[in-house]
Amino acid sequence: MQLAQTGQALGASYRFGERVGSGAAGEVWTVTSTEGRTFAAKILRPEHADDPSLVERFVRERSVLLGLQGSNIVTVRDMVVEGSRLAIVMDYVAGGSLREVVKDVGPLRPADALTVAAEVFDALASAHSKGITHRDIKPDNVLLDQPWPQWSPGDVRVSDFGIADVVGERIRETTGLIGTPQYMPPELISRGRSGPAGDVYSTGVLLYELLAGRTPFAGPGPDFSVAYRHVSSRPPRIPVDDELWAVLDGLLSKDPVGRPTAPEAAAKLRRLAPRLADQAPLPRGEAPTEFDEIERPATLVRGAFSDADLTDLASPPAEGVSTVVPELGEAGNATIARPMPRRELSSRSESAAAAEPVETPFWRTRKALLLAGTAVLLLVAMVVGFVVLAPSGKKADTAVAAERLSTQVAGTAMPTGLSISRSASFEPSSGKVRLTLAYAAQKAPLSGDFLEVIPGLAEADGCPVVTWEGAAVSRNQASITGLDVECGWKLSDLEVPAGGSVEVSAEVAVAPADQQAFDQWLRAGAEATAAAAQDPDVKGTAYPAQRLMGVEVRTPARVVTPSPLKITLLPVWAGGADELNPLYVSPASGRPSQMLTAVTGGEEGLRFSDGCGGALAVDSSGLTVTALQITPQCTVRASVGNFTELQSPAFSITSRESSGE
Repeated sequence: MQLAQTGQALGASYRFGERVGSGAAGEVWTVTSTEGRTFAAKILRPEHADDPSLVERFVRERSVLLGLQGSNIVTVRDMVVEGSRLAIVMDYVAGGSLREVVKDVGPLRPADALTVAAEVFDALASAHSKGITHRDIKPDNVLLDQPWPQWSPGDVRVSDFGIADVVGERIRETTGLIGTPQYMPPELISRGRSGPAGDVYSTGVLLYELLAGRTPFAGPGPDFSVAYRHVSSRPPRIPVDDELWAVLDGLLSKDPVGRPTAPEAAAKLRRLAPRLADQAPLPRGEAPTEFDEIERPATLVRGAFSDADLTDLASPPAEGVSTVVPELGEAGNATIARPMPRRELSSRSESAAAAEPVETPFWRTRKALLLAGTAVLLLVAMVVGFVVLAPSGKKADTAVAAERLSTQVAGTAMPTGLSISRSASFEPSSGKVRLTLAYAAQKAPLSGDFLEVIPGLAEADGCPVVTWEGAAVSRNQASITGLDVECGWKLSDLEVPAGGSVEVSAEVAVAPADQQAFDQWLRAGAEATAAAAQDPDVKGTAYPAQRLMGVEVRTPARVVTPSPLKITLLPVWAGGADELNPLYVSPASGRPSQMLTAVTGGEEGLRFSDGCGGALAVDSSGLTVTALQITPQCTVRASVGNFTELQSPAFSITSRESSGE
C-alpha cells in the first residue's frame, strides 16, 4: 500500500495536507478539495485494507455513513476506494479532542461535564434512530469546534461513527472484541456484542472521567483486568451530588435494559446541569487499588471462555500454576480490535490435584492426545489436499489428446481501446497447456490491473493450477474488486503502449481430450472474462481498462464570467455513471487519479476544448477552461484517451451582476 505524503492526490478530488493523528483504525490527515476546502481524511491501516471482508464492509457501509447527519456529528463527506487505499473524508474539526482537555485541564466543572455529555448523547440519539451504533465512544472521538478555553455549548462533535463497524465486523463474527478496555460495556465482555445501550454505557464512563479525571475502573493490572472490572465490579463512588450520582450510576448499569436511552440521558443531564452551575471541579484523584465485586459476574465472551475459565482468570493462580491472561491492547484507553481465541486454562480442581503428584502414562497426557490429534488432522489434510489439488490432466479416467493441439481466440476492441488476443498450445508430453495473452492498445496507453479468467476444462472441474510469467499476478479477490467470478486472476502493473502490445504467458494444468474441447476451453475463458468485466451489478473502480464503458462530462448549470469552469469527468461502468469516484476534476490539484492514468496514461491523454464559439478559453495545457463571454447556452468538449467525442450538457455563462439579481 502506498504511504500518504503531503501534496499527493487522494482520488480525483483531494490532496493530502499534513498528518494530524493516528489510531487503531488508521492515520488522520488534513486534505484539501479541488474547491479549496479543508477536510480530515482517515486512511485505514494497510492491514485493514488487505482484509477482504473489511473492504467489503467498507463499501457496504458507504451509503449509511454518507447519510448520517447531525449538529453534533462530524459529517462524513466522501469515501474513497483507490486501489488498496481506503479513506473516509469528513469535516475537519480544529478545536482538539476531549482527550486533550482531560489531560491538560483535569476534572471539569460538573455543569460543563453534563453539558458536554448531553451533546454526545444528542449525537448518539441521531445515529441510533438510523440504526447506527458507534461502539467506541471515548474522549479521543469527541471533538470540539473551538479549543477548550473558548469552548461554548454546541461545540461538541462526535467522530468515527461507523469506523468500529467497518473494522470490527469480522472480529465480532469470530467471538472477539472491539472497543477500548476502559470504556467497554459489560455486555461486550460477557456476550461479545453490544448495541445502542453499549454506547450509553461508554458515554457514562466518559462523563465519570470528565468529573473525576479518571475512568471508573482504571487501576492496577493489565488491560484485561481493566476490561473485566466492567463485568465484575461496582464503579467507585465519587463525591458528587446525590442526584448526579444516581444518574451516573444508571448510565453505568451492568444490565443494558436498566440504562436510559440516549435521548432520555440527554434530557436528564440537561435538567440537572443548571442546579450544579456553581459547583467547582473535583480534585483529580488517584485510581483505587481495590474494587467492590458484584455477586454474579457474567461469562466472558461466550464461545471463547467458559465459566470455569473465567473463574480462573479472575482469581489468583494456585501455587505453581501459570494462567495465560488474554491481551486486549497496548493500554486501557487504546482501541483494540482483536480476536479472542480459546485458551487452555487449568481449573482449580486440576490445580488441587496437581499438589499430589501422580504418575500418568505419557500416552494419556494432554500433550500426547494433542499430538495424536494433530497427526490425524495433518493426515486428513494431506489426503484432502491431494484430491483437491491434483491437476485435472492427471485423472486416470480422463481421456487426453495424444497429439499436439493449438487454438486461438482473437480479441475485439473495448471502449477504452483495449483488445485481448489469446492463443494456447497443448503438449501431450507435459500434460499442460501453454497460454499466451496479448494485450493491445489503440489511441491511448493502458496500464494498471487486468482481469483474466482461466476455468477448468468442464463446469464440474475446479480451477486449474496456473504458473505465470511476464507479470505480477495474484488471485482476484471479489470482496476487494467487486467482481465475483470463479478462477479469476489479477494481472498487475502491466503497461500497454499506445498502438502497441504486451504479452503475458502462463502454464496451465489442464489436458484437453481433443481439439473441440480445447477450442471450447479457451473460448470459455475469454467469455467469462468479458462477462465479469461487463457485469452491471459490479460497483467500484477495479480493472478500469476492461470495465470503463464511457465518460460523462459534467459542469455547473451556470457559471459566472470571468472564472474557471469546474468540469467533472465521471467514469461510466456497465451499471451507469459513478458519481462517487470521479475520473478527473478540473481545475485539478495534486496528481491525477489512478483510473485516469490507467485509461489515458495520465493528463497527457486528456484535453478540453471550447464548444460554444469563443465563449470559453482553454489554457495551453488543454486542462483548464475559463468562461469569458456571456451566453445563454454553451458546452465544453473533451477527449479522454480513446474517448474522443465527449460533450457536456448545455450550461449558461452570466455576469456577476446578472447572477446576483
